[in-house]
Amino acid sequence: MTSKDTQTTAPTVLLRSDGEVDEEILAYAHTKIDAVLGRSGLPAVSGEVRITRAAAHHADRPWSATAALHVGRREVVVLAEAATGHELVDQLQDRMRRQTDKTQHAGRDNHRAVAPPWRGGSGTPRPVVDSAGPSDVHPSAL
Repeated sequence: MTSKDTQTTAPTVLLRSDGEVDEEILAYAHTKIDAVLGRSGLPAVSGEVRITRAAAHHADRPWSATAALHVGRREVVVLAEAATGHELVDQLQDRMRRQTDKTQHAGRDNHRAVAPPWRGGSGTPRPVVDSAGPSDVHPSAL
């Protein structure tokens, strides 16, 4: 089993390969991973992406990938399996983008649980601001 370690353009993300992974797939993976992790507005990213090709030729999906990343203060784990290297990298890119988007928007919702009174909270949820005006309310609801 051959192992190769290469650096992506994000200086703290390592791309590793195990098995018979050719240079074309690694270059393609570099391009796709850098497109996801190099976006503006994304917090600092560190971690590792590992691409593996199984030696068993009878496997349906001999290609697999695992990405273990720290995006800001959150941890992102992405898994993918495919029949070909290009298909694997495309699937990995889609899943990484989806997961990093979730982490990027996770802190903006302010949907946090209210602390109970014995922990210093008020124990009552914050009021929800309703956009419906008086004309939008049915008379029987009043």
